Amino acid sequence: MAPVLLLCGIVFIVCILSNKLSTKIGVPALLLFILLGMLCGSDGLFKIQFSDYHITDQICSVALIFIMFYGGFGTNWKVARPVAPQAILLSSLGVVITAALTGLFCHYVLRMTLLEGLLIGAVISSTDAASVFSILRSKKLNLKHGLASMLEIESGSNDPTAYMLTVIILALMTPGGDTPYAYLIFAQVAYGLLFGFGLAFAAVCILKRVRLGNSALHMIFMVGIALVAYALPTLIGGNGYLSVYITGIVLGNSKIRHKVELAHFFDGFTWIMQIALFFIIGLLSFPSQIPQILLPAIAIALFMTFISRPIAVFSILTPFRTPLKQQTLVAWSGLRGAASIVFAIYAVVSNAYTSNDIFHIVFCVALLSVAIQGTLLPLLARRLGLVDDSDTVLKTFTDYQSLSQMQLIDIPIVEGHPWTGHKIKDLGLPGGILIIMIRRRGKSLIPKGDTTIKADDVLVLSATPFAGEDDYVLSEEYITKKHHWNFQPVKNIKLPDGSFVLMIKRDNYELVPSKDTVVLSGDTLVISDEAQSAPPPKRMRIKKKK
Repeated sequence: MAPVLLLCGIVFIVCILSNKLSTKIGVPALLLFILLGMLCGSDGLFKIQFSDYHITDQICSVALIFIMFYGGFGTNWKVARPVAPQAILLSSLGVVITAALTGLFCHYVLRMTLLEGLLIGAVISSTDAASVFSILRSKKLNLKHGLASMLEIESGSNDPTAYMLTVIILALMTPGGDTPYAYLIFAQVAYGLLFGFGLAFAAVCILKRVRLGNSALHMIFMVGIALVAYALPTLIGGNGYLSVYITGIVLGNSKIRHKVELAHFFDGFTWIMQIALFFIIGLLSFPSQIPQILLPAIAIALFMTFISRPIAVFSILTPFRTPLKQQTLVAWSGLRGAASIVFAIYAVVSNAYTSNDIFHIVFCVALLSVAIQGTLLPLLARRLGLVDDSDTVLKTFTDYQSLSQMQLIDIPIVEGHPWTGHKIKDLGLPGGILIIMIRRRGKSLIPKGDTTIKADDVLVLSATPFAGEDDYVLSEEYITKKHHWNFQPVKNIKLPDGSFVLMIKRDNYELVPSKDTVVLSGDTLVISDEAQSAPPPKRMRIKKKK
């Protein structure tokens, strides 16, 4: 046990240090994780003997669950909604087109059997969410025209489609199989959607009505929800990856307690999963076998990069009148990675007969894709003039508020406190510290400069950095030029009972608004949902936001 634990500890440390190296040399960190695994593997320097596809399949499947869950949890649906139709079509029809064209190329050009060629096409048809998210975040690559959100939704949601195609083709290749394929397709989609939305809404209801305690218990609850969201539909033939991704999206875009802490937890936990996944994939590979499949792998990689992926992207985005530059960047952003390799392992351990080394072919294609496309993606985006340096890509993720310069602090005002009886404007608070709310006799007040502090008040102060506290449910609303709150005074903003605007972040400062403060484009409104901040009384009816 001790040698295994020592190896795991060293791997995690080296991978984290290599992440810093990747930033300097411009190579995706995930590529370095794979190379580290290859270095430790049977053909590497350290000669760790490992060739168990079944164990690898189980480990990688679990890792992929949390990668996809966090991919959905971190997607800001408000920002992504304008480009959601394009992204959904790319993640469904686009995957089918890419898989079909690649499969036909493998059959007619590389002389594989039709089903085996289609299997390779299905396995490698999805773009890699981990790679796309990692590059966007690490390079702080904010793309214009909602392209970042489009790529996030596409890469996060196309794995279920690729998995479904893989399952169907493997069923066709399995000898003696009598699978009703129409029902198989129905079960994959229907059960995935049903359990995804159903479990997500059930979890939201529980989190709103039951106080679980501290943030650690919320984290454990979320891990359980992610596992159940995958396992339940899988047991009855549904698409577990579709279910877990939808569950992540709904939960990540709902008003729940400890969202910031949950985002931080899953960010770190997902990094552990990514390191484990990519390292064990590299460990499983045999570099000595790569020369045998190198030419077909290069041919497939080139075909997908310059023919099948662009055809799929152009055929879908052209009807939306998407400019050619944007289509070109989306086509180039089709990185292959972890999910494709996991599906290839799934194909290897299945009962289907294959005459080609599918694992190493897909492994090599993914390696080339992450190395070349991932490295050149930031450069191409800037050459095409599609990088927006005036804003941050982090706004496309639901955990953006975790980077906001604000932290909530409770200050109880007891009898005899030096602030008792003084007006807020006379306190002389240091710069960057604001009194954003006063809790007085069970009610919440928005303070003004001439508000007098009384004994038994609880002052809620803001400082840096932002982190939601146990008793507050906060949300942020970014105001665009077309937002219906733009140029409206705070008093005209219609919010549910118990909710109000705590603070407005404008440019590089924060202000506590009065009822006559006008909301401007570019503002970020910090909204308190008092209805969720305290346990609702029995038979309480909560109005829905229009």
